[in-house]
Amino acid sequence: MKKTISLTLVLALCMVAKPARADFTFGTPRTIGPAVNNSGIAIGPGISPDGLELYFMSFQRPDGFGSCDIYVTTRKTTDDDWEEPKNLGPIVNSPNGEFDPSISGDGLSLYFSDGLWDVQIPRPGGIGGGDIWVTRRETLSDPWGIPENLGSIVNSSSTEGGPGISADGLALFFESNRAGGPGTWNLWVTTRASVSDPWRIPVNLGPAVNSPAFDAHPEISSDGLALFFQSRRSGPWDIWMTTRADVSDTFGLPVNIGQMIYNGVNGFPSISSDGRLLYFTPDKFEIWQVPITPIVDFNSDGIVDSADMCIMVDHWGEDYSLCDVGPMPWGDGIVDVQDLIVLAEHLFEEFPPAEPAP
Repeated sequence: MKKTISLTLVLALCMVAKPARADFTFGTPRTIGPAVNNSGIAIGPGISPDGLELYFMSFQRPDGFGSCDIYVTTRKTTDDDWEEPKNLGPIVNSPNGEFDPSISGDGLSLYFSDGLWDVQIPRPGGIGGGDIWVTRRETLSDPWGIPENLGSIVNSSSTEGGPGISADGLALFFESNRAGGPGTWNLWVTTRASVSDPWRIPVNLGPAVNSPAFDAHPEISSDGLALFFQSRRSGPWDIWMTTRADVSDTFGLPVNIGQMIYNGVNGFPSISSDGRLLYFTPDKFEIWQVPITPIVDFNSDGIVDSADMCIMVDHWGEDYSLCDVGPMPWGDGIVDVQDLIVLAEHLFEEFPPAEPAP
């Protein structure tokens, strides 16, 4: 009730304020814990929509079936620690090596790839040097079934890998060294009309997103408006991000967010369903996470208050990036009630929060 009254007062006090810069910022990166990172190499996280399952690939663990296996770690709530990982077993994993797990929005389909590196041999039933596969389960408590190759429409005689499935299951982003793009390794997308329809011929994301360098491991946000991927276009591996205003639009020019997250080599991004937590792999070959926080101190005066509320009201209904902070931190193309909700969560907070008194 107190916050509701305060919101009403703030709206009534709106005055013209000069906009400053608003965007989103990253918090302090940290490891997801020793249960996952205490044995062997853990890379390439794939977080489930409910945040209770984390799939990843690992080398050199004593219970492995091949040179690289897919594992899963679980937790009871998002406030709990991750538990000891479990190998997905010989039905999913093989001696040939499995990579890059990406779980569907309903949690019932798991996409992955095989044979990505020269030292690996594609699993039987493959089409090219490395393919994308899917394994399914009937319910969240059932075991994963026998993997199916996505077939010759998606896979080619070249190498495909790094799948990233959209939340609605209608778009699959991936990396490939097939011909048709500006670089040797490019990002591609295949789509389908419904989850029961076949995948269409893949489309290269084009020179606005791809580069002559190595672009790989795409991960699409749950709203379909932000695409995270790793690239070597600026030297060592870094995480990049590109956005679009609508799922029917093309993606804009990517921005390097890697060094904003972690001072060193980083890659394999995986974004939580609410867009507030990014999982990634740093040069330590572990799985880390970093929070994403929208910047709602629009006029940069150090506090979220009536002046910031008035800036939002002045641009209500507009495509105004300064105040477009919700429901995801990167916004949805219009200033509306979703952005007001995010602002209300931080109303009267100091930004950044003040240091506690000594």
